[in-house]
Amino acid sequence: MHCVRTVTDNLYWVGANDHRLTLFENIHPIPRGVSYNAYLLLDEKSVLFDTVDWSACRQLLENMEYLLAGKPLDYLVINHMEPDHGASIEEILLRWPKVKVISTEKSFMLMRQFGFHVDGHELVEVKEGDTYSFGAHNVTFVGAPMVHWPEAMVTFDTTNGVLFSADAFGSFIALDGKLFADEVDFDRDWIDEARRYLTNIVGKYGPHIQLLLKKAGGILDQIKFICPLHGPVWRKDLMYFIDKYDKWSRYEPEEKGVLIAYASMYGNTEAAAQALAAKLCEKGVTNVAVYDVSNTHVSYLISEAFKYSHIVLASVTYNLGIYPVMHNFLMDMKALNLQNRTFALIENGSWACKSGDLMQKFIDEELKNMTVLNERLSLASSLSESKGAELDALADALTESVRA
Repeated sequence: MHCVRTVTDNLYWVGANDHRLTLFENIHPIPRGVSYNAYLLLDEKSVLFDTVDWSACRQLLENMEYLLAGKPLDYLVINHMEPDHGASIEEILLRWPKVKVISTEKSFMLMRQFGFHVDGHELVEVKEGDTYSFGAHNVTFVGAPMVHWPEAMVTFDTTNGVLFSADAFGSFIALDGKLFADEVDFDRDWIDEARRYLTNIVGKYGPHIQLLLKKAGGILDQIKFICPLHGPVWRKDLMYFIDKYDKWSRYEPEEKGVLIAYASMYGNTEAAAQALAAKLCEKGVTNVAVYDVSNTHVSYLISEAFKYSHIVLASVTYNLGIYPVMHNFLMDMKALNLQNRTFALIENGSWACKSGDLMQKFIDEELKNMTVLNERLSLASSLSESKGAELDALADALTESVRA
């Protein structure tokens, strides 16, 4: 049975939703699912923009067969070759053998690497600034390398103002019938998963996102719809989401507030983290989030690190080093290029308290444009009453810094 929705005149969403997949890219939890978006344009020529993951191919085919109603598929435009969007290419070529494939040079290379038999079909290689007409609809192709694969491009339909944005402006969460961002409470229910998607999937490539945003800046007044490959389509309040992408890709904090991430073996470091959170709230800094790094997937921690201006790392010393899951969190910050944050440290050790110095060294030497507050809370096994002054000093320093 088909399941399609109209985006605008002659343009249809023909994708699918996935609640069976538990790990996106086999690493990031997606408890609320994900959508694979593909779009079919019915002009003088019919055009499919991208495909879907192989697991959703049947739904894509049913949707297309319903809309085409026996007519041929003339063109397949591949903006992004990653298998969650490109895996069904081979099936499209088998079903519609006369289809012409439009994509970039690197994309065709990747198709061959993945074993798709594209060379028996007409291939139209495009590059930055090339245009194409499908009848009434004219499109321009814009390179988007490293957002987040090197072959990526976006396609702008100058006729109806639709930007097919590939993996840019996407989000986790299945659509479940609701195609447009204005059909959900995005700021309440979606923004955290949109941030987690961007920061973990594309976060490393902030400068490349900035380049794409600059290109889009010249046609902002012409863009009426943003059609990403995951998540809802934007047709209202486009600048709300564009502004978020601008902040995230410049590594600018989304909010002034404090993320407290703790690594605790027996609850003593956790107690110190909770005591600090309470002190901050007493002092009026209530935008505080507390996470246990041992039972929080690092993708959520990264998302929160991109959100908040200040980060407190509280770690026990383990084998004379940083607690392993805390070290993993730091490594992910480095890999995803997090910058421009202020850190504070809590360290714990029963006989050799090393974690604070090691975390400071990592932040100073491995991360970019970071500040570490001088005030530090050092524990010997547990938080004792004698440490009250240190705790207060740390809370005061954070409060002053957040309000600066």
